[in-house]
Amino acid sequence: MEPASPGTTVTLRDVAAASGVSVSTASRALDDRGTASKSAAAAHVRKIAEELGYRRNSFASSLRRGETRTLGVLVPRLSDTVMALMFEELERAAAARGYFAMVATSGDDPDDERRAAETLLDRNVDGLILATARLDDELPRLLRQRGITHALVLRTDGESPSAIGDDEVGGYLAVRHLIDLGHRDIAVVTGPSFTSSAVARLIGARRALEEAGIHAPEEWLIAAGYGIENGFSAGEFLLGEKGGTRPTAIFAANDNIAMGIMAAAHRSHVTVGEDLALVGYNDTPLSARLPTPLSSVRVPLDQIASTAIDLIVNPGKEPHIRKSMPALIPRASSGPPQHSPAARS
Repeated sequence: MEPASPGTTVTLRDVAAASGVSVSTASRALDDRGTASKSAAAAHVRKIAEELGYRRNSFASSLRRGETRTLGVLVPRLSDTVMALMFEELERAAAARGYFAMVATSGDDPDDERRAAETLLDRNVDGLILATARLDDELPRLLRQRGITHALVLRTDGESPSAIGDDEVGGYLAVRHLIDLGHRDIAVVTGPSFTSSAVARLIGARRALEEAGIHAPEEWLIAAGYGIENGFSAGEFLLGEKGGTRPTAIFAANDNIAMGIMAAAHRSHVTVGEDLALVGYNDTPLSARLPTPLSSVRVPLDQIASTAIDLIVNPGKEPHIRKSMPALIPRASSGPPQHSPAARS
């Protein structure tokens, strides 16, 4: 069968006529969402459509069904490696289910978050995926009240459907690793206290310390931001020349914080992996390629993304808060204590 001439639009009616079926039958055969598309007759229609050069308008078809097959994804910022990787995984998981994902950023500002969400909803997305949830956030509650299909990723408010890593387990694994190496002077630098991820990682870290009978000074349990600059400031405080005892090990609640601490350690002439054991979180691609490869807690972003899309496609399915298990990846940055904790001179 000859394809249509250049510039000629092949219609569904053309495909139906060439296949010897009705327009409605041809439509069902070309809709891969339905069981009718799995039959031998449907395969024949698809073959004819391909030979003619027919291109199905999925957007128009979706609008007729009252959906757009598009999902809105809201992240704090795409300059954050974890958020960029999370969006890529969400894109892949959505595409595998026949959806298109579009992204907007909020800068972790509640007002900007709400505006960005409304902009995505104005584009008739079929659901929202938020990587921006704060523990004091009103947006998930408003979405629940309005009956808008949505899911939270990486962070949760404890109410809305959520796909997250088990951050408490991850924090526990990181600090337990340092304890098992022989460290007892352990500091924890976590993320902002308005995020469930930071709170849960600190809870896990505290549990590991308490199990080992270690009482870390409160000033060594620091709630910072998730940026490199936050890690650098925390590292300067913990490792700088201020007098007193410094930690021999630090758990940083993400890899950015850990890299900031590495920079501060270098400035203070502290060698990571020898004078200081350091564990990060998320196991971003750069962590294994640093001059001193970073031990880190790996989070299965692909699994979290797939779960989040499932929560959108199958709303109401239990459990509505689903946790994926992290794993500790030890590398050169975490070793046993080399000597007694050094005093700040």
